[in-house]
Amino acid sequence: MTHIGITGHQRLHHRGAWKWVELTLQEELSRLPPPLVAVTSLAIGADQLLAKLVLERGGSIHAVLPYPDIERSFLPSDLDSYRELAKHATIEVLTTSGTDEDAYLAAGIRVVTLSDIVLAVWNGMPSRGKGGTADVVAYALRVGVPIVRVNPVSRTVER
Repeated sequence: MTHIGITGHQRLHHRGAWKWVELTLQEELSRLPPPLVAVTSLAIGADQLLAKLVLERGGSIHAVLPYPDIERSFLPSDLDSYRELAKHATIEVLTTSGTDEDAYLAAGIRVVTLSDIVLAVWNGMPSRGKGGTADVVAYALRVGVPIVRVNPVSRTVER
């Protein structure tokens, strides 16, 4: 069983970027031995994309939610996709003291801890807040979990 963690952008503003990311993630998943488990916080964007792709391959989802009332962090238009994926997931809910950002960092660390490899859909820029993609990538590198960086801006893949 291969556990694939995900960290990455929620929104991309470059034309065709999500399609390129989807094709790239499919290629990366094809390199991994099944069965596959997506380890994700089910945020919109990269997290949900990986979860969908793993389900399509007959895999499963382990969701690490940063706090119990996670639905408050979604726009109303994004709730249906979250709820649909959550129905197919084993859910782990963290109870981290502090701010939402503290909880996001804790969830990112937990995703890395549970993963054999982490896919990072990331432009390489610093995080805009504590617990963002840069922080999660830095943690994975520190503890030696392999990272595949999928850069949606330059459309490059780094291992």
